[in-house]
Amino acid sequence: MGFCMLKGSVVLLKNHSNYMAKSKETFNKKQKETKRLQKRQQKESRKQERESSKQKGLPLSEMMAYIDENGNISSTPPDPRMKKVFNAEEIEIGVPKQSESDEDNINEGAVNYFNESKGFGFIIDKQSGERLFFHVNQLLEAIKEHDKVTYDIEKGPKGYNAVNIKKL
Repeated sequence: MGFCMLKGSVVLLKNHSNYMAKSKETFNKKQKETKRLQKRQQKESRKQERESSKQKGLPLSEMMAYIDENGNISSTPPDPRMKKVFNAEEIEIGVPKQSESDEDNINEGAVNYFNESKGFGFIIDKQSGERLFFHVNQLLEAIKEHDKVTYDIEKGPKGYNAVNIKKL
């Protein structure tokens, strides 16, 4: 029999072997610790391999890389015969301005729907068959449904719109 003191009173224990402290290290803790050690050893061995395989003092010619005419990296210098000469003044940065000709901007179509009281309508493009919205304010002359018209296209908040509309 064993005994134990709890706040001044004596408690008798029948089997004191059941109440002994257990080992703090469990099987899982031992496994985790061995894995950590293995990882550390592997890391150290990789570090030593890298240090041993380092090639110090390579000549400059072996460290150089070149870019060929197609933009690929190569170990050989580019062929001087393939060299292209550009005039810096001819290089345009940004989008080049488009020449505006009247023939390119004029579109033709037919009025598919037109409601004068509401003030809008739709035009079907002759070439693409696309349906474009138009407002009465964009009319240059009076039109009605099924009239053949010419117009310009403008980007609006909900898509492309027909503007500067006149009869053919």
